[in-house]
Amino acid sequence: MFGIDSTVLIFVVLAGTSAGAIAYALMFNSMSAAKQAGKRLETIKAAESDRAVVKAAREKMNEAAKRRKSLQDTLKDLDEKQKTSTRTIKNPPLRIQIRQAGLTMTMERFYVYSVVSGIALCFLTFLAGAPLFAVPAALLVGALGLPRWFISFCRKRRVKAFLNEFPNSLDVIVRAVKSGLPLNDGIRLIANEAAEPVKSEFRRIVDAQQVGMSIPEAALRMPETMPCAEAGFFGIVIQIQSQAGGNLSEALGNLSRVLRDRKKMKARIQALSMEAKASAAIIGALPFIVAFLVYLTSPNYLMPLFTTSTGNIILGVAGFWMSIGIFVMRRMMNIEV
Repeated sequence: MFGIDSTVLIFVVLAGTSAGAIAYALMFNSMSAAKQAGKRLETIKAAESDRAVVKAAREKMNEAAKRRKSLQDTLKDLDEKQKTSTRTIKNPPLRIQIRQAGLTMTMERFYVYSVVSGIALCFLTFLAGAPLFAVPAALLVGALGLPRWFISFCRKRRVKAFLNEFPNSLDVIVRAVKSGLPLNDGIRLIANEAAEPVKSEFRRIVDAQQVGMSIPEAALRMPETMPCAEAGFFGIVIQIQSQAGGNLSEALGNLSRVLRDRKKMKARIQALSMEAKASAAIIGALPFIVAFLVYLTSPNYLMPLFTTSTGNIILGVAGFWMSIGIFVMRRMMNIEV
């Protein structure tokens, strides 16, 4: 009984094994084909994923290239505008100089003041007993030199006041932008609360915006009324940010830091050049001091320089060469930052 059951059991096992082997042999090709198909599907999926990654990277590179090209075009346009603005800053017409000085007089009134100044200086020179050839020179100096010197003095004083206040105004705009306010509100805040002349310059931007001009265009026009490079920097930063995007508060913060560093550098250069300026002042004043001391001790020794034609020529030539020396020393001491 046990032998029969064992034989039957062995037969069943062998039959099952044979059937499994036959089934595996028959299904091997289909299983292999399915496995290969799965591998091909995974390869296709991986290739599609790689193509998607490559496509995304290519699109990202194209977008960066377009943005770079747009930024280059913007910088090129700004460079051309900056060159034109620089020419306007260095050699502006007299009408623009009066505007940059913060004065409201018309050209007719300026010419009237110039004529009055020339006549007054000519009259004072005549009363002082100067030689007759000095009277026309005093007229030219009073009518042409003195009024324009006054305009230049007012321009420099206004620019200096602007540079002292401008970084603080930029910091206020940065805080306003970081707190969530738009740039327009920050500019209006400066136009209402800042000190002069920053208040007037930002007021012009607000007024230009109200008549339809954009903020970048109005900011780029600031150097027309404020002849300094810092005003041009502000317009360039606003223009680049409006076209290329970016963090406006960070850009203005960096600009404020640059302006403060430029101010520190100018102060350091001025301090280092004080010795040369003192030496130049002593050298320039030495001929007059010596002449005055000689006149006190021996008045008749120097009088031929003023009473004879030869002495007048000598004084004129000496004054000309001394003017050249003073001009050269001034150029050597004035260092642009």
